[in-house]
Amino acid sequence: MHDVMPWALSGLGLIILLLAGDALVKGAVNLSLRLGVPALIVSLTIVAFGTSAPELLISVSAILDDAPGLALGNVVGSNTANILLVLGIPAIMATMFTSECDSRKTYNIMIASTVLFIALAFRGVFDWIAGIVLLAVLAGVLGSAFMEARAHHKAGKEATEEEEVEGADPDLPGWRIALFMVLGLIGLPLGADLLVDNATIIARQYGVTETVIGLTLVALGTSLPELATTVMAALRRQADVALGNVIGSNMFNLLAIIGVATLVGPIPVEDKFLTFDLWVMLGASVLILPFVYSGWNITRPWGIALTLLYVTYVAVVLH
Repeated sequence: MHDVMPWALSGLGLIILLLAGDALVKGAVNLSLRLGVPALIVSLTIVAFGTSAPELLISVSAILDDAPGLALGNVVGSNTANILLVLGIPAIMATMFTSECDSRKTYNIMIASTVLFIALAFRGVFDWIAGIVLLAVLAGVLGSAFMEARAHHKAGKEATEEEEVEGADPDLPGWRIALFMVLGLIGLPLGADLLVDNATIIARQYGVTETVIGLTLVALGTSLPELATTVMAALRRQADVALGNVIGSNMFNLLAIIGVATLVGPIPVEDKFLTFDLWVMLGASVLILPFVYSGWNITRPWGIALTLLYVTYVAVVLH
């Protein structure tokens, strides 16, 4: 019975994640309609913050527990999983019509953030100085996003009325929108915590190191909010929310999660990150360039390919 409990609690965490992911997408899409803001911008802020909350909680607690390898592995592994798995699995279920949304600007910012992150990693440690740099860039990104949102709002409702977002309800009461957002933002980190805590107990029974746990099990667990949100968005044919969620979450992981975590304590960078894991993260990010710039949709074959690449990466890490 004692051995079964971690598995049962992990399953409960997964169910909470799926339900919370659906609630957050509904809330974000309807909030964007109510405010006259495109769903992409809302997904880059509210949704991304909500789904990145587990990474922040895990990274800060890992540093406080003197396990900085788990904190860095969590973020690097999550970003790799976000691209390969979080976009791959939904595409297997339903084609993601990414050709219908323009995410080039935010994608460029994500790539620039990744390059900056790798450059700072070659200092050998993420200290408070690196943290301030990352948080300053985040402040600039958020400032730009809010200015763009205000510009859309001032332009009036004409543009938003031209775009009918599936699943959006113009008559949805404000209290229900708020309820969806609250349930999503609370449920996602709660479900992820439940899942990761118990999955880590299971993994440690096999004698896996903290860095490997961070790169694989914890990273996968904390990427499940993004996966849950993206699956629901893909099934509702809301590719702007799905792609915006992944790009936004990756930016927040690099800039906000590590930025805040360094203020709690320094995070040493192991050689393995510099020679392999960071470059896999960058390579995965570059891999989706055709879907952003060439108007390609992420079809089932692409979804299978991305998912297989992630499975291969995990196999290499665990080897």
